Amino acid sequence: MGVESLEKWLRRAAGAGLVVFIGVVMQGLARSARRPKGRSSGPAVWTLGTLRASYLPMSVVAVGFLYKIWKPLPLRLPAPLRLALSLVGALLYFPGLALFLWGRRTMGEMYDLSSGLGVQLYADHKLVTTGPFALVRHPLYLGGIVAELGALLIFRNWAMLLIALNAPALMTRARREEVALADEFGEEWSEYKQRTPMLVPRVRAG
Repeated sequence: MGVESLEKWLRRAAGAGLVVFIGVVMQGLARSARRPKGRSSGPAVWTLGTLRASYLPMSVVAVGFLYKIWKPLPLRLPAPLRLALSLVGALLYFPGLALFLWGRRTMGEMYDLSSGLGVQLYADHKLVTTGPFALVRHPLYLGGIVAELGALLIFRNWAMLLIALNAPALMTRARREEVALADEFGEEWSEYKQRTPMLVPRVRAG
């Protein structure tokens, strides 16, 4: 298989993974809209209602914009380097996507929309500490960041570069969520936070 054929195959597979990702997110948000809300945190938590109501049209606009800038970065790379970037990208993208999906499945009904400006928990919210949440406190964000970097190496276009630059915003959301969880769960959260790293799993010797 030549470099161009491999690139085409990886991009098709990555595109299929992206469709799965979008479907899982939309399904989770549709379910969350019907659940009773509880504790909130953030200076502009009221924006979450607007975000939920406008998420679908905003997503359509975002996809349209990304389609418009779906153009290759001005890079002239030799075939061996393109091959290396594509393979490294695949080793990041597919495990990152798998981690996100594992985390989403583990969260179950606790999944909801949040932002760096506000977080709202459910009335019956439970602290999820199993599955990938036993390794890191934010496996969905870790998986998303790793997958974004992988997609950038696979596609090497302006759209993926813009998406990859979203990583700092995810970290802001993670910190806002932690404030809400600390207020809600107190000592339980403190113990979980102490034994579980935020994003980088601990390597245990032996």
